[in-house]
Amino acid sequence: MFEDEWVVAFMDLQPVTPGHLLVIPKSHAEGLEDLQDDIGMRVWAMAHRLGRALRQSGLRCEGVNLFLADGEAAFQEVFHIHLHVFPRYKGDPFRIEADWQVHERRLLDETARAVRRGIAAPDVLPR
Repeated sequence: MFEDEWVVAFMDLQPVTPGHLLVIPKSHAEGLEDLQDDIGMRVWAMAHRLGRALRQSGLRCEGVNLFLADGEAAFQEVFHIHLHVFPRYKGDPFRIEADWQVHERRLLDETARAVRRGIAAPDVLPR
């Protein structure tokens, strides 16, 4: 469907909805931790363009999801990073079930501190 020097995009064999696409880097990266920043930006840029294309395609598309599973606990089944891009519409079959609850400020602050510790780790953010 689309290919450049860094990424390839094609139709998913098991589409959630008609128009479901995958954007995959050509260089191997099992998960986000292995993905080079510049390649990740190329994957995202292509997904962004394809999302816009889905809205103009004539397919049923009232919204677009970008979905990336990083690790087995996140439902990653193919261990080469890939970003799903698929059109959404009212009543479509895709669901993410969760226990959506507002958390106490104290818990949110504790979690934010933990994330900041992670950000401070070597090789997480450029300095």
